[in-house]
Amino acid sequence: MGDVYLLFQIAGIGIIVAMIHTILKQMGKEDMAQWATLIGFIIVLVIVVDHLSRLFQQIKSVFLLQIIVRGLFM
Repeated sequence: MGDVYLLFQIAGIGIIVAMIHTILKQMGKEDMAQWATLIGFIIVLVIVVDHLSRLFQQIKSVFLLQIIVRGLFM
């Protein structure tokens, strides 16, 4: 369920950033539009890095648990 939430969250941020970019570009503020896009990209990047960090922590805990269990039965 969390994976679907993550996808919708990233898609929502992308849609909002695209709308802001389009509006700013039509107003003639192309520099601000590029900054808005960059900030949106950074926000999505932080979210993805956070989830990757959680994934690697889970993988680490699974392998650590496996090493502990092997040590008990050997």
